[in-house]
Amino acid sequence: MKKLSMEELERLSVEEFKEKEKSPICLVLDNVRSLNNVGSAFRTGDAFRIEKIYLCGITGTPPHRDIQKTALGATESVEWEYAETTVDALEKLKIEGYKICGLEQVDQSIFLHEFQPEKTGKYALVFGNEVFGVEEQVLKACDYVLEIPQLGTKHSLNIAVSMGITLWDFMVKLEQL
Repeated sequence: MKKLSMEELERLSVEEFKEKEKSPICLVLDNVRSLNNVGSAFRTGDAFRIEKIYLCGITGTPPHRDIQKTALGATESVEWEYAETTVDALEKLKIEGYKICGLEQVDQSIFLHEFQPEKTGKYALVFGNEVFGVEEQVLKACDYVLEIPQLGTKHSLNIAVSMGITLWDFMVKLEQL
C-alpha cells in the first residue's frame, strides 16, 4: 500500500469541473456565521460535485480570506448565489423542482439513515446557524426535516461535519458515487 500522489488522483481542473454533470444537490446555508464553515461547505460541495450553494442572510460570501483558508480554491469551482433570506432561496429552488430537506432536530424529524430520496429527484439541503440552527420559518418551508442520530452527551454536530455526513448519505442513496 502506498499513498497516491496528486497526479495519480487524477483530479479535475476547475474548467473540467464546471463542464461536468453535477449531482442533483444544492446546499443552503441559513445564517451561518462561521466563515470557516462556509469554506467547508465549498470544499465539501466540490468533493461531491454539487449543483450550487446558496449563502443566505448573514452568511459570509467569497471572496474572503477566512472562507478561502478552508475552501482551498473550491470557491472557484462550485457555483454559488447570495439570497437576502433563506425563504427567498427556497422559493426559487421549489420553482426549479427541488425538494427541500432541512437538517434539524424537531419533533417530527426523519432520521437521515431512514430517509430514501428519489433517485431522479433534486434536493436542497438546508443547514442552519451554529447556535440557533435552522430558523422556524425556514423549517416550515421544508418538504422534509432530517436528523442525524447522535448517541453522546452533546446535542449537535458541527455544521461542516453534518454537511459531510449528509452529502455522503445522499450521494450513496442517489447512486452518484
